[in-house]
Amino acid sequence: MIDLKSISKSSPKRPRITIYGPIGVGKTTFGTSAESPIVIMTEDGLGDLVETVPSLPRDENGEPTVATSFEQVLECLAALGEQDHPYKTVVIDSLDWLEPLIWKATAKRIGADSIEAAGYGKGYVEASTEWREFFKYITALRDFKNMTVVMIAHSAITAVKDPMREAYDTFGLKLHKRASALADEYSDIVGFATLETFLTAEELGFKKTRNIALTSGNHVLHLSGTPAYTAKNRYHMPSTIPLDWEEFEKYLPKSGQKIVFKPPIVEYVRGPNDDEPVGRPFKGDM
Repeated sequence: MIDLKSISKSSPKRPRITIYGPIGVGKTTFGTSAESPIVIMTEDGLGDLVETVPSLPRDENGEPTVATSFEQVLECLAALGEQDHPYKTVVIDSLDWLEPLIWKATAKRIGADSIEAAGYGKGYVEASTEWREFFKYITALRDFKNMTVVMIAHSAITAVKDPMREAYDTFGLKLHKRASALADEYSDIVGFATLETFLTAEELGFKKTRNIALTSGNHVLHLSGTPAYTAKNRYHMPSTIPLDWEEFEKYLPKSGQKIVFKPPIVEYVRGPNDDEPVGRPFKGDM
C-alpha cells in the first residue's frame, strides 16, 4: 500500500548539460571551468588546457591521449564510478567524435562491416543501443557520484520540414538525428554557444542591398529554443546569458549530498542478469 505521508521533497540532482556550437567559440573552456573537472577525450580539443585539466584516457606512459574505442570510453566512465576521486564534473569532449566510435561498436555487435553495411538505415537504429548505454553511464555518475555532466558537441545546420509552414534551416547538434534526439532527451540543459551577431544592410546601388553579419565579440549561450536553434533548460534560466560558467552556475539548483553506490557501475547499467560484451571486463565496488 502506498503511504502518501511518507512522501517528501528530494534534493535536486546535478545537471546533465549539453553545450554545442561552432569551432573555437569556447565550449571546452566553459565546460572545464566547472567545479573540479575531468575530461574524457574523444578528440584532441583541450589545447593548452591539457597541462592543467585532468583527462582520460592515458597512454602506457601515463600521458593524456584520445579514446580510440567506445569500450575505452565506457572504461573511463566506469573508473570514475567505481573508484574514489576528487572530481565533481565529467566533461565529454566531444559527442560528435564519440559517434564514430559508437558506430564501430554497433557494427561489430550486429556483425556488419560498417554502420552503413547494415542497410536501410538499420545500423543507425541499432546504434541507439550503444548511445543509451553511454547515457546510462553518465546518469549513474550523476545519480551515485553526485557529478555534474557536461557534454560538448559541434553544431551543424539542418533543414526542417515543417508541415505548418515553409521549410527552414536551424542549428542543432552535429550528430545523426537519432543520436541528437537521445542527447536532447537525456540532457537537463541544452545550450547553443555562439558569438553575438547582428545583421546590417549595405547599399549596393540601383536599389539593391546585401546583408552583412557583424559581431560584438561577446560569446553567449542560448538556453531557450527557437526555430533558429535547438536549446532547452529545466531550471527556468534566462533565454541568453554570457558564455561564462560563473554566470551559468548562478541559475543551477543546489544539488544534494553524495549517495553511496554499492553495485558495480556495469551491473547498474546492464542489470545483474545481462551478459557483458567482450572488451568490457571492468568491475569493482563503489
